[in-house]
Amino acid sequence: MSVEVAMAKFRIVPHNRLQEWVAEEKGYFSEEGLDYEFVHDVDFRAAGAQAAVDGGPDQVLYGAFDSMRQGRQCEVSGACHWAINAAAAGDHGRMWGKAYAVAPGGIYVPPESKVKRAEDLAGVEIGVGLRSGSHFATVQALEGILAPDQVRLRFVGIPHDRLRLLLDRQLPAANLFGPSSYVVEQQGFRKVVDSTFIVAMLVTGDATPQDVERYVRALERALRDIDLEPHLYKHYYLRELPPEFHPLVDVRTFGLGERIVVEPYTRDAFESTYRWVANSGILPLEPLAEKTYQEAVLA
Repeated sequence: MSVEVAMAKFRIVPHNRLQEWVAEEKGYFSEEGLDYEFVHDVDFRAAGAQAAVDGGPDQVLYGAFDSMRQGRQCEVSGACHWAINAAAAGDHGRMWGKAYAVAPGGIYVPPESKVKRAEDLAGVEIGVGLRSGSHFATVQALEGILAPDQVRLRFVGIPHDRLRLLLDRQLPAANLFGPSSYVVEQQGFRKVVDSTFIVAMLVTGDATPQDVERYVRALERALRDIDLEPHLYKHYYLRELPPEFHPLVDVRTFGLGERIVVEPYTRDAFESTYRWVANSGILPLEPLAEKTYQEAVLA
């Protein structure tokens, strides 16, 4: 007598992009053969909040890389390629090497700010998420503009935390991407420096390469629909934004946000990114082993 073993669901952590929601609406995940569910990642603030001692916003000393090192309870999730690169090299999951995404973003200041040029950010506190995309992106965006000791960062959590603090004028500047950046743009905030960055996919749990390929194909189909008729799908941004921000925005005028790119994340990209992270000092990394790319990346 044979016993059928139920397969675990393919758990997806959405990453502030429209494609997951459209793929669900259109049934693309199911059509590709995925038995899936959406789940939420760890609460960064609960994991690492520390009360401020200087009168500024509380610090959140926990971020995307920390959640990967702790272990994400899902099959696929997204984060900046710098953090996933380092996590995969450290055996905390594997990077998907056949696709990535691009997240438009930047460093924003209030409309009344005296900061007009990138050089004016010298010594200005910039809100970012510790060891997350906004952290790496800010450091990289300001390379060649400011000296390292002129870049002043405050670690204040996820994009919604930074959005709230920037709108309340509790931060003089913040790095935002995706729907959070569209909110501040509609409120007259100015982008001083663009910091668009690559978002990679971390494969963990019981995921098979075939399941990840099904997931990516569904996102590709959804992206095509969004490109053809974006006005039909921008309402999904309201799922990505807490209700407190809804009265401030007209999502019909938002951009298209993070976009899937079905191109390889090559060995050269992996190794040069790893070296940049190691040289940045953001994470203490060991030199790459000869076989690290093969072991860290599902290519």
